Amino acid sequence: MATSAPQLSGHAEPHTAEPPEGNYFVSTYPPFSCWESGQVSEVARVLEKNAEDGDAALGLYVHVPFCLRRCDYCYYRSYSAPSREQTDGYVEALLAELVMYVRSPAMVGRRLDFAYFGGGTPSLLSAEQIERLLGGIKGVFPWGDAREVSFECAPKTATPRRLAVLKQAGVTRISLGVQQLNDDVLAKNGRIHRAADVERAYSQIGRHGFQTVNLDLMAGMVGETEHSFFASLDRVIAMEPDSVTIYMMEIPPNTPLHRALQDGSLDEPPASWDVKRDRLGQAFSRLEQAGYTVRSAYSAVRDPQRHPFVYQEAQYRGADLLGLGVASFSYLNGVHFQNVASIEPYQSSLADDRLPLSRAYRLSDDEQLVREFVLQLKLGQVDMRALQDKFGVDVKRRFAAPLKSLAAKGWLTVDDDRVTVSRDGLLRVDRLIPAFYSPRHREQSYW
Repeated sequence: MATSAPQLSGHAEPHTAEPPEGNYFVSTYPPFSCWESGQVSEVARVLEKNAEDGDAALGLYVHVPFCLRRCDYCYYRSYSAPSREQTDGYVEALLAELVMYVRSPAMVGRRLDFAYFGGGTPSLLSAEQIERLLGGIKGVFPWGDAREVSFECAPKTATPRRLAVLKQAGVTRISLGVQQLNDDVLAKNGRIHRAADVERAYSQIGRHGFQTVNLDLMAGMVGETEHSFFASLDRVIAMEPDSVTIYMMEIPPNTPLHRALQDGSLDEPPASWDVKRDRLGQAFSRLEQAGYTVRSAYSAVRDPQRHPFVYQEAQYRGADLLGLGVASFSYLNGVHFQNVASIEPYQSSLADDRLPLSRAYRLSDDEQLVREFVLQLKLGQVDMRALQDKFGVDVKRRFAAPLKSLAAKGWLTVDDDRVTVSRDGLLRVDRLIPAFYSPRHREQSYW
C-alpha cells in the first residue's frame, strides 16, 4: 500500500455495529491528526544531526499522484489525466526534493535498503520519464545494494517499453493493481481496466523476469458477490503470482463512493465488515491450500524467504523512511513528517529551495515502542524479546492489560517471548491495535 495520504478513523470495538463508511487501516502511530505544523522544526533538527554507525535501515518512498481516472473508493492524493508538461515538471520536482535531503548531514554515508514507488499510478509516467526519474535517483542515491525496489503498475500502463526500463533500472518487485477479475465489478467501482488487461499485463511482466510479482486484490467491492470474488481469486491462483495481497475495501469520506452512499445514489449496498472478513479468511485458506504462506494480515506468498515485502517489514521493525512527493510522509530517527497535500505548493516550496513540509511529530521512546509493537502485530507475530532488548522495557508488562483482554477473546496468544495473533485476530487486527495506544491517542482520527 502507498504511503502518501493520511487516513480516517473509525476504529470500533469488535462485535459492535460497524458502519460501512470510514477508514480502519492503521499505517502508523500516533495517528496523523496528532501531527502538527508547529513541530515541523523537529525535521531540521533531525536532518542536521550527522548519521551514526548503527542507524536504522533506510528506505525511500516516491509518490506519483497521477491516474487516468480516480477510482470511486480511492482516498490517496491523485490528479486525473495530467498533461505531459505536468508530469515532466513533477519528475523534476521529485529529484530536486531528493537532492535537498541528500545534502543534509543526516544522509551522509547512508545507503538505501529498499525503495517503493507508489501512487496514484507510477506507471502512468512515460518510459522516458520513468527512466529519467529512476536514473536521477540512482545518480544521487544509488540503490545497488538495496534488498528490494518495488514499483506499482496498473494493467493498462504496464507496457513492454515501461517494463523494460524498470527491469534495466534494477526494480525487483512489481505490484499490479488487479482488485478483481470481473469486468462488471471493476466497472461499478470506477476501475478503467478489465480482466483482459490484467492477463495481458501479467504476461508481459512475466517475460521481463522480475524477482517478485505481486497482485493486489480487494474484498467487498461494490457489486461483488461471493461467486465473483472467489472466481476472481481462483483465476489469480491459477496465474501463480509470487505474492497475493488482499485488502478489505473501505469507504473514506473524501471519496465518490462515500458521497454516493450518503446521498442514496448507490444502487447496491456495500458488503458488511463481517462479510469482508469472512471472504478474506476463506481466501487465505484457499491460498494456503494452493501452497502459499500467509505472511501478514493482508498477504500470502509462495516462498517467504524468496518473496519478502521488505518495504513493509522493515518499516514495521523501525526502519527510517524518506518520502518524496505530494502528501508523502517520512519517518527519520523518531520523527514523523508529511509533505503538503497539493501539487502547486509542493512545487513552489522546492522552487524556493524549501522542503515542502506540512506537519510533523516527534515520538517519545515509549511511543516508538508502541509504534513498532502495533505494526508488528499486523505481521502476525511480535518478538517481545527483541523489542525489550531494543527499548529496555518489559514489553509483556507494558502491554499486560490489552494482551490479557485480547487473549481471553481468542484473538492472540502470549508466551514468554512472543505474541502470536490468531487467524481470527489477524482478520480484524486493525480493530485490535488501538487497545495498545496511549489513552490520549485512542480517539484520535487518522486525518
